[in-house]
Amino acid sequence: MATSQVETVSTGADKAKLAFAVVLVLASIAGFYVLAKQGPLVQWAVLLVGLVAAAVVFLVSEPGKQFVAFARDAWKEVHKVVWPTRKEALQMTGYVFAFVVIMALFLWFTDKTLEWVLYDLILGWRK
Repeated sequence: MATSQVETVSTGADKAKLAFAVVLVLASIAGFYVLAKQGPLVQWAVLLVGLVAAAVVFLVSEPGKQFVAFARDAWKEVHKVVWPTRKEALQMTGYVFAFVVIMALFLWFTDKTLEWVLYDLILGWRK
């Protein structure tokens, strides 16, 4: 049986950083609406500065560092993928479309055959 490990925020400092990041996000959103009379430039500046500050606080916490490490590893894995060439991608797309058309015709033929058997032969509703 596989064991699952759950990672949690372990230190009080990390919990405080995450709470402060949430407070910064909420304050920047509130500032955006409170400063509506100051004009859109001030509103957007307050919102963006608050969100950037929240992101910085999050990224210096341990969960933020783990997130950055995960993103870096994911980016490395993306570079390892062998992507299909344009010709291969177009061929596979063509195969999918052909399969869809064939299945649509098959289901239409099956539906019409069952309709004919049930309504014309068995029930005799259409004459």
